[in-house]
Amino acid sequence: MRLFRSARWLLLALLLSVVPASSFAGVFISVGFAPPMLPVYEQPPCPEDGLMWIPGYWAYGQDGYYWVPGAWEPAPYEGALWTPGYWGWSDGLYVFHDGYWGRHVGYYGGVNYGYGYGGVGFAGGEWREGRFAYNTAVMHVDNRYVHTTFMDRGRVDRSFVSRDSRVAFSGGPGGIRHEAGPEERLAGREQHMGGTQFQMQHENAARSDRGSYFRNNGGRPSTMAVPRAMGGQNNATPGANGGMRQGQQGSFGTNSGAGIQNQQRNNQNQMQQNQQFQPQNNQNQQRNQQFQPQNQQNQQRNQQFQPQNNQNQQRNQQFQQQNNQNQQRNQQFEPQNNQNQQRNQQFEPQNNQNQQRNSQPQSSRPAQQQQQSAPQQRQAAPQTHSAPAAHPGGESRPHQ
Repeated sequence: MRLFRSARWLLLALLLSVVPASSFAGVFISVGFAPPMLPVYEQPPCPEDGLMWIPGYWAYGQDGYYWVPGAWEPAPYEGALWTPGYWGWSDGLYVFHDGYWGRHVGYYGGVNYGYGYGGVGFAGGEWREGRFAYNTAVMHVDNRYVHTTFMDRGRVDRSFVSRDSRVAFSGGPGGIRHEAGPEERLAGREQHMGGTQFQMQHENAARSDRGSYFRNNGGRPSTMAVPRAMGGQNNATPGANGGMRQGQQGSFGTNSGAGIQNQQRNNQNQMQQNQQFQPQNNQNQQRNQQFQPQNQQNQQRNQQFQPQNNQNQQRNQQFQQQNNQNQQRNQQFEPQNNQNQQRNQQFEPQNNQNQQRNSQPQSSRPAQQQQQSAPQQRQAAPQTHSAPAAHPGGESRPHQ
């Protein structure tokens, strides 16, 4: 039985190794305001071997932020560790980066989720010869069913970025200040796998619970953590129904072993589908990287032209008011214009007559003028003849 289980883990690990990390990239969600503070809660004891702790976090839906409770869930393959999702800051928005499964824990923004996730790496345990060993310095386990444990307080202390912080986001105003270290960057480039079916059902159950939304609970959800993932028949604890163990009825739906096998089959199908879309995903990422500098330049240009656009808008409003005033004036002068048109129509016949008179031939006018000037010439003064001058003797003498 142990040999069969080891072979099954090995097969899943080989399948996962051929799928690149970008295949499991989720859809980013961006919000204009920060997520609430992380609530303080008690971790329920691990109910059985092989389960991994998934810390609670704030997700976002149509009605705002809602709390996804922390829960114990099965690892999808041997050696898998969970890197929690986190809210980051980018271009004035809070962007959620999905969590993933991998061989090492990567970067999760330095957020202190607690119980092994202090901000850097994971201090809650490690894989040893095909079994997961729990660090009881920070993990709560049920010693009746979980026997592979150890205690390392120093590892827990080294995992904190900000021990007392409850801030749920990285970067931006008031956010956690932590840049990814070399180990975190290396883990981010390894082969990854997205959340399992149990995790998706768990988040969907939280989304449908009205009491999980911040607007209804004020940051204090009624359910902060559960022993097993919600959304199915997998919430029973080992203490219930006479203490269920792996393979007994009631755990993880039909039974615990069958539930894990079904999850593994689903993971295989998911990885095969991701391989088909891998070339297209790589091309899309390259295109996004090519357009990223241009997008940043466009944003800077838009910011530079924003003051000028505001001035243009103000000018347009001023001109609009002036146009409205001109229209009102035109309406006021409209009756007077109509009266002027009517007067013009009344004087139109007289204007036509004047035009006809002005257009008569000019040749008849000189003849009349000549006739009028002839009598004036006839009536001109007669010629005068001077009389011979008289001599002193009274006789006139002819001219010599």
